[in-house]
Amino acid sequence: MTANRTESVERALSILSAFSTQKPTMTLAEIAEETGLHKSTILRLTNSMRIYGFMQRDEDGSFSVGPSVWRLGLIFRRDFTRREHVAPSLKILAEATGETASFYVRAGNERVCLYRENSPNLLRFHVEEGMRLRLSTGASGLVLRRFSGEDVGDLSPFNENGTVSAAGQTNPNISSISTPVFTGSRELAGALTVSGLATRFDEGARAKAIPLLESLAKSLTAN
Repeated sequence: MTANRTESVERALSILSAFSTQKPTMTLAEIAEETGLHKSTILRLTNSMRIYGFMQRDEDGSFSVGPSVWRLGLIFRRDFTRREHVAPSLKILAEATGETASFYVRAGNERVCLYRENSPNLLRFHVEEGMRLRLSTGASGLVLRRFSGEDVGDLSPFNENGTVSAAGQTNPNISSISTPVFTGSRELAGALTVSGLATRFDEGARAKAIPLLESLAKSLTAN
């Protein structure tokens, strides 16, 4: 597997992955700090990425991702359940539970928050659209792994509908429930998830919210 890796590609991707909603623009020094790459290497790679529109540089010298990233994002989203189908369900869940509702999809060995409706509470689990998290943790990670065909071993965390209720897997202060959403052809589209503070979204609150979560997931399948 190591022999098939291309170091220059991995370095370029590490630069793109360093950007986030919290850091949409960065200086050369900040990119070097985030990636651990030498500035000369960053300049060489970003010059190539600028040619293809994956990176741009402002007059003040700061870097940001280019329009080609957005274009690929649109292609990625088109292959999954559309926002107009998911957003109403997320809003219903957030209002009914008071917690953050999200729709996750699998991207290799990570899970990506494709859409979200944040909790109306000031103290909340905050997640941004596009945020990448480990697939090995969290209720949504477990759902995505199982229903994308991966052997997850112990199936006891799942109920008869494939829903998982978990506490403290990604963050000891956060609990969540997650259930699979399928396409009309029964392929996995993603995981509909509600996450909140463990002190508030306790076992009883999670159990109460599961029927609504599963009902909305089924309605998304119908779309």
